[in-house]
Amino acid sequence: MAEGLLDKFRRGAHKAGIQATAFMQEGSVMAASHSRNFVQGFTLPGEAEKAAKILDSFLADPERPESALNSIPKAVLHNARGLAIFQVLKAGFVFSGKAGSGLVIARLPDGSWSAPSCIATGGVGWGLQVGADITDFVVVLNSEDAVRAFGLGGNMTIGGNISAAAGPIGTGGSVQASLAHPAPMFSYSKSKGLFAGLSLEGTVLIERKDANREFYGSPVPAQDILSGRVPPPEVASRLYEIIEAAEGLDESGLPDAAYVPTADGDHIPVNHEKTVFDADGY
Repeated sequence: MAEGLLDKFRRGAHKAGIQATAFMQEGSVMAASHSRNFVQGFTLPGEAEKAAKILDSFLADPERPESALNSIPKAVLHNARGLAIFQVLKAGFVFSGKAGSGLVIARLPDGSWSAPSCIATGGVGWGLQVGADITDFVVVLNSEDAVRAFGLGGNMTIGGNISAAAGPIGTGGSVQASLAHPAPMFSYSKSKGLFAGLSLEGTVLIERKDANREFYGSPVPAQDILSGRVPPPEVASRLYEIIEAAEGLDESGLPDAAYVPTADGDHIPVNHEKTVFDADGY
């Protein structure tokens, strides 16, 4: 009887081992598939193309004004002193890791936009996570101090060097009210095409000096790039066009409807006070 139980235990353990192996292999395939698409944007031209696609999905379509009800508000874009646009890949099995890359641009005194400077983020963790997940982020820089934080070089910690708040989505007077005394940065995120109130608190963004040097041909500091000392490159033209089109959106006739998304998928009505992240750190 003991031998029978032992054989049964061995068969069960063997079956569990096969299932765990298949589970890990499936997660690895998913991670590899996402990673191939993810790393294509690691050069500055690739980052500019990726950033244009990401930003386009966050902004209203001028051909469909009603899309403004579920987009970064035109007023927020008009008020922006800069934009950080990046994508984060989170993958693993038991051990999890995340890596992100993107770029930052700044509005110049004449209203035009600077050349882009490449940025990156990353980290490792522990938790039951199988497969891969990609999240897109747009961080609206509402102050010159926020822009300077990206231009100083080295590392910039969201919530450490400078604070962030969940940005409003939609149209109307409540959006305008949120801009009366805005947080230094508004953060927006999308996962699987839907707005998600994921926190960036504690996220470290790093200047990618290697990518900037490779594209611009010399070790140009981020501060020089963002201050307009470097001409905006042709590879970023699509990004500038998307911003210009969204800023020209006709919002007349649209209802006063604005909200802030939460990590649970709920919508919090926008009030006159900034809504600070309270979700778990991403």
